[in-house]
Amino acid sequence: MRMSSALIGLVLGALAVGPVSAAGLCIGFGPQTPRDIALANGSNAVTIPRAPEANEMNLCDIHTHTNAEHKGPGFSLSGGSGEHGGWKCNDTDALTEAELAAPDGEGGFHGVKPGDTIEVHWVYTTCSVKPGPSLSSCFSDACANPSLRVESQVFLVVNDDSAPDFGDFAYDGNIVGGLHQPKSLPDGTGAPVVFPGSTTGPSYTQAICSPMQVTWSVRPECMKVSYSSIQHWGTKGNVFQEDHSHGVRQLVTAQELLAPIK
Repeated sequence: MRMSSALIGLVLGALAVGPVSAAGLCIGFGPQTPRDIALANGSNAVTIPRAPEANEMNLCDIHTHTNAEHKGPGFSLSGGSGEHGGWKCNDTDALTEAELAAPDGEGGFHGVKPGDTIEVHWVYTTCSVKPGPSLSSCFSDACANPSLRVESQVFLVVNDDSAPDFGDFAYDGNIVGGLHQPKSLPDGTGAPVVFPGSTTGPSYTQAICSPMQVTWSVRPECMKVSYSSIQHWGTKGNVFQEDHSHGVRQLVTAQELLAPIK
């Protein structure tokens, strides 16, 4: 869940850079994300109200990360460290040559190829706003402190047009009951693990925490997705102005930075 540099500078200011403990951990912040969703332990005592369900909020942003930021039962293969590390779907090494074949030419959505794992974030807000580019679209002058929720699904990208179509989970102006909503959310990948956390993205570490409070809903198993459908989403354009997949924040493991999953 990335934030625009303008939002970090104007809305958050210097809040994300605070005191650091002797162990190199940021001090005084709420629960941090991403995490291993299979581990429920955590000792961060800061509590945040649980956000409403996604269908009771406005969708404000959709974006992707390569690889997965979270670690889960279905995506536990290490992708390494750094901005392009993270976690890969467990079935990555079982893909066929056909599923891994890269079509000729470069598509309209960069940073993704067949065989990659991506984590998709659908970001919701209680503000009365329209979807748009970056997390700044989740706020307004009249609504500076909304509840935020992120629905997350990890996908394994394959060169197979019979795989699920990313367009089925896109926005495309869909409004339900007066609320901006994706056309659908993935199902069949396990009951989502719901917990309090923060925004993510490579600008944050265990020493530089995010001050934003987010209710997370992370599905525990991977789903395949058609490579061409992701490229089509980028090529045709989208209100989020997304044309590439973002880097990852490395896994938060310090118990002091994690909330218990209840």
